[in-house]
Amino acid sequence: VQLVESGGGLVQPGGSLTLSCAVSRFILDRYAVGWFRQAPGKEREAVSCISLRGASTYYKDSVKGRFTISRDNAKNTVYLQMNSLKFEDTAVYYCAADSLLKVWTSKQPRYWGQGTQVTVSS
Repeated sequence: VQLVESGGGLVQPGGSLTLSCAVSRFILDRYAVGWFRQAPGKEREAVSCISLRGASTYYKDSVKGRFTISRDNAKNTVYLQMNSLKFEDTAVYYCAADSLLKVWTSKQPRYWGQGTQVTVSS
């Protein structure tokens, strides 16, 4: 069971970043995958989720229209394309996997990556 995030960095407000989550085949064949984030002093929050076969996607209201989640099963990777970034998007971003219920409804997935820092600053 493995999830490894990459693609974080420093970006100016209004800029874009694409996060990648390399996912083990075990995970990709069984579970939904989501992106979570945690800013300093704040609770972790769910940002987006994609279902097992990619037919359904879900977004936190504040990122709708700006972020896009996708999965490429051939590359064992889940992406989070982030556009029009704002200061308040600054956080450590984590990918996580489990059933859709656990990832998006209860927000308590079992499998987690180590996180990647996204900083939006001028």
